[in-house]
Amino acid sequence: MIIAREQKAVFLVPKWKYSDKGKEEMQYAVGWSGSLNVEEGECVSSALCIPLASQKRSSTGRPDWTCIVVGFTSGYVRFYTETGVLLLAQLLNEDPVLQLKCRTYEVPRHPGVTEQNEELSILYPAAVVTIDGFSLFQSLRACRNQVARAAASGNENIQPPPLAYKKWGLQDVDSIVDHASVGLMTLSPFDQMKTASNIGGYNAAIKNSPPTMSQYITVGSNPFTGFFYALEGSTQPLLSHVALAVASKLTSAFFNAASGWLGWKSKHEEEAVQKQKPKVEPATPLAVRFGLPDSRRHGESICLSPCNSLAAVTDDFGRVLLLDVTRGLAIRMWKGYRDAQIGWIQTVEDLHEREAEKTDFSPFGSTRSPSRVAQFLVIYAPRRGILEVWSTQQGPRVGAFNVGKHCRLLYPGYKIMGLNNMTSQGWQSQTYQICLVDPVSGSIKTVHVPFHLALSDKKSERAKDMHLVKKLSALLKAKTSNLDMVEAEAKELILDIKYPATKKQALESILASERVPLSALSNITQTLMDTLKNQEFVCVDEGLLQFCANKLKLLHLYESVSKLNSLSMQPSTPLSDNDLAKLLRLDDKEFARLQTLLENYKQENTQTTVRFADAKDGILPVKMFLEYLEYEKDMILVKKLDEGEYVALGSFFFWKCLCGESSTEEMCHTLESAGFSPQLLLSLLLSVWLSKEKDILDEPQSICCLHTMLSLLSKMKVAIDESWDSQSVSPWWQQMRTACIQSENNGAALLSAHVGHSVTAQITDSMAEKKFSQTVVGADTDSWEALSLDTEYWKLLLKQLEDCLILQTLLHSKVRTRTTRVSSLQAEPLCRLSVKKLLEGGKGGIADSVAKWIFKQDFSPMILKLAQRKKETESTEEPVEIVRNVSLEKQGAETGMETILELLHLAYQQFPCSLELDILHTHCCWEYVVQWNKDPEEARFLIRSIDHLRCIVNAHIQHGIALMMWNTFIVKRLSAATYLMDKVGKAPKDRLCRRDVGMGDTAMTSFLGSCSDLLQTLMEADVSSDEMQAPVLDTEDAWVSAEGPISIVELALEQKHIHYPLVEHQSVLCTILYGIMRFSLKSVKPLSLFDSKGKNAFFKDLTSIQLLPSGDMDPNVLSIRQQFLMKAVSAVVQGQCSAQKARGLPEEAPLPAEKDKDWPALALDLAQHLQLSEDVIRRHYVCELYNYGMDHLGEEAILQVHDKEVLASQLLVLTGQRLAYALLHTQTKEGMELLARLPPTLCTWLKAMDPHDLQNVEVPVATTAKLVNKVIEHLPENHGQYSLALNLIEAVEAISS
Repeated sequence: MIIAREQKAVFLVPKWKYSDKGKEEMQYAVGWSGSLNVEEGECVSSALCIPLASQKRSSTGRPDWTCIVVGFTSGYVRFYTETGVLLLAQLLNEDPVLQLKCRTYEVPRHPGVTEQNEELSILYPAAVVTIDGFSLFQSLRACRNQVARAAASGNENIQPPPLAYKKWGLQDVDSIVDHASVGLMTLSPFDQMKTASNIGGYNAAIKNSPPTMSQYITVGSNPFTGFFYALEGSTQPLLSHVALAVASKLTSAFFNAASGWLGWKSKHEEEAVQKQKPKVEPATPLAVRFGLPDSRRHGESICLSPCNSLAAVTDDFGRVLLLDVTRGLAIRMWKGYRDAQIGWIQTVEDLHEREAEKTDFSPFGSTRSPSRVAQFLVIYAPRRGILEVWSTQQGPRVGAFNVGKHCRLLYPGYKIMGLNNMTSQGWQSQTYQICLVDPVSGSIKTVHVPFHLALSDKKSERAKDMHLVKKLSALLKAKTSNLDMVEAEAKELILDIKYPATKKQALESILASERVPLSALSNITQTLMDTLKNQEFVCVDEGLLQFCANKLKLLHLYESVSKLNSLSMQPSTPLSDNDLAKLLRLDDKEFARLQTLLENYKQENTQTTVRFADAKDGILPVKMFLEYLEYEKDMILVKKLDEGEYVALGSFFFWKCLCGESSTEEMCHTLESAGFSPQLLLSLLLSVWLSKEKDILDEPQSICCLHTMLSLLSKMKVAIDESWDSQSVSPWWQQMRTACIQSENNGAALLSAHVGHSVTAQITDSMAEKKFSQTVVGADTDSWEALSLDTEYWKLLLKQLEDCLILQTLLHSKVRTRTTRVSSLQAEPLCRLSVKKLLEGGKGGIADSVAKWIFKQDFSPMILKLAQRKKETESTEEPVEIVRNVSLEKQGAETGMETILELLHLAYQQFPCSLELDILHTHCCWEYVVQWNKDPEEARFLIRSIDHLRCIVNAHIQHGIALMMWNTFIVKRLSAATYLMDKVGKAPKDRLCRRDVGMGDTAMTSFLGSCSDLLQTLMEADVSSDEMQAPVLDTEDAWVSAEGPISIVELALEQKHIHYPLVEHQSVLCTILYGIMRFSLKSVKPLSLFDSKGKNAFFKDLTSIQLLPSGDMDPNVLSIRQQFLMKAVSAVVQGQCSAQKARGLPEEAPLPAEKDKDWPALALDLAQHLQLSEDVIRRHYVCELYNYGMDHLGEEAILQVHDKEVLASQLLVLTGQRLAYALLHTQTKEGMELLARLPPTLCTWLKAMDPHDLQNVEVPVATTAKLVNKVIEHLPENHGQYSLALNLIEAVEAISS
């Protein structure tokens, strides 16, 4: 389907998809969309979609592909594929294209009908062009093949055959808006004589053979409808120059603006050809022969009927006219249809639906008369929002539908191009005749009209039958309490119906009624069946008789089951735990463990389900029962049902039995005798058992009922194959095990597996006893159990189900109702587990599911270690204390942390290999980084991921997973962040960060810090991996058969080793970027700190060997690096100072370092990597500490400086600035007096100082005195400023005194 407006178009392709209700339905998806105009100002004026027949032998006569034909206001007609690739463009006339219409091959219904050729007709304001269908079909195929070849090779060119077309200039007509090409017609001798006389007069010569003509009908004005006749052979077909668009790269529909006209020459010649328009052939004049003259009426559209004998025309007066095409007469008119849209439906009679008494039912029946064909006119009146179907020519309205007022009626009037009388035989067309597009609901509706609506009521028994069916439908819907009267009337109506197919339809509607009671249903079906049996054998429809018999059997079965369910039994004495253990063949310890596991599972697995007060298990309406089941060869089959319906059917049969309220033996006997296979009954039984898990776990006695039921089903004739022995696997038990493996209700599955194992062992034992009773007489057989392959499979399944149950219990446990903000990603529910899911999840599936749970609960990595150490440290006080530090919120806990640790520890015991601590940390690490990638704003996820990464003990795994994280999630974003920061030359604002990196500025700061940590961990792991062996990955015995995607750990171990210097180089950049963002540094371009080699090495594969900077660095680069580090150190000290003030700490208290990074140490590391003197940075750090008045930290930092002499002279200046501020800038009287007493050299020196450089001037004099002492201590006596320092000591002492 194509939708176009002005220059734009959308190609829609039908695809089968599942709807919201789970049913498969056809939906239209966008195949291509874009602009179609090539020349400036041209718009789409008409469009067609033509399916082309396949040429393959295997699919002869079926559609291969669809060609989209588009007409433009420029006069161009262009042909496209479904994907928007231009195949062909033609300029056959320079006027706008008004209408495109197509005619495809139809098999003539009888010898009198002329066989029509295929053609495409194009209407222009004063001309009509018809392109021969065969010529067009061959050209389009050649063009499509050429495009495919060009896409593959780009150089192979084949000239397609030219198009054969005829061009008629329509004369003697004022205006034309639409046309219909009727096709070839041959006049009868009388019509030939009449026409010859009209044209040539009384003496006109008449040819022996009547001429063949092509007929065209136009609608417009003056005449309102014009009839044109073109004699065949009067003109030779014109051959067009075919312009072929070769799309060597199928990235768009076109090469360029003139892609429709590519020649087959060299490139420069091609350009010259494109600029000139092709030659347009002149039209052959064709005068209107006659018309329907009506000067006031203007035609709007014309639509030809499928049999070419009638045409419907709409006009501007709101009328729809029916024309007889052959005679040129209007034979019917409908009023009140303004803006009407019209189409046709042709319906062929189905010979099987003729009246029963007129049809020969023998398999070798006599020859029947051919199928009749009926034509129906479909009129859509948008003003009234109604779609009507009329029987033609003079028939009544047979249908009307209320549709929207904005719909569009689509009637192509053709089928598939490229067929002939051979390829179209024996194949039903897959194209729809007509459809209605409803833009409001976004749906496409088709119209189907039954053939019998074309027949008059007198002739049609079918019409009477349909009337009776409607009457029956009304009777069933009527609100009446007299159900006996309803039964009697329904019987009468169904017996009056003649057609077997309609009788069946009527019986189905009665059986589907919810109001008719069971007894009435049985009576009506029995009566109909008796009537059919009493008829003559020849007239009886076998299918209907069988249908009645089957429905009657089902009704009797329903009645029997309902009766059994209504008989209440005395509840048997409940079994003790000891008896239940014996029944399941478990010892007391095993049974106690099973009870504990199920109790824990029950507590953690409380699913809230809505139950209505009147909803009762085991009750199923008869209507549903009949819908669910069907008979086939005396066997009952269940139709394809959804899970809920299947469980409802199973509950109807078995729920009362499982509750001990109904007789199990009688139910099994009833169902077996009705024709149920034991396999189907087992399937229904298990579906009920597994779905009603909550009720079953609350009622342990149901285990006994299941055991009894399973024993009875197993004893049925075809349940267990007679050839089964202990060394082969029975399909019967395999069916049960498969159900348990697929079930997500692990508690019920585990119990049913125990029961299955017990019954299998019981049957195996009895078979073994029979076998050995002759040979071993009187031997004690109680103390041994017969071995069988099935028993071993049961044991394996029990282990798997127990593991799955423990894991499910863990994953549904919650530690708290969090009051802190929870990410929407963490709020997503975990999917339930089944043995099948774990087996399909591969070797990492178990750890992956636990990792998802840990992410959801947001546990610290410490919790995982605690659970492992839990049993080692018996005293619970220590772990609980640590847990308090680790876990955030303790209030409102749903489960105490103790319980979580116990469940986690139990899972560790159950899965010693799959949940080995390193493997679990690896999966958690990956889960967190995957979730962070979904929402990068959640920086804490990435931090937590790296916490888990650091917890991995084995360096091989740690190295691999860190490298995978870097390559998959980190490097692309880091690269974007680097180039953004280098572009803006400072820490970028929030908006820019979001635009380029996909996260805010705060998140980006954290991200850069995490990148630095990741690379640091990667380097450490690379070093450590040389000293330890790669781990051996093992799997638990029960899960060896697990198959699925390769686990994360295996992928990690396959990673190549990194190139250490390259990672180190990358790490330096990360630290620089983090520093810029962390301290909001300005005027820093991070990439300017590196030379060209250094820049080129960034963001390359870390395992590759790159050319890295070596030797002496350019002094200019070193200068920029030093400036950056000085700036960074100043920012660090400023941060320390502001943090100290914010916390209100006393000045002497040591300030804790930044919690994530030790920045002073980092700065020294950077200096080393950036080939700078570390001592310069240390000295600058000390000076900055004193500058900000943090003398206590400065004193500690001095100890690390090597060149203390230079530092002392730097600090001397700082002391001078402090004294200058104290003496000169405070302007106190005492200060002035003191200044007068100081030596002149000192005074001059102090006056030269600028205290504005000091960041903190409020430093006590006593502290400054300590600083002066430090200076004296580190200045040698022969230093030029030593005397100045001595004078300073005196000055400070004078001030302090």
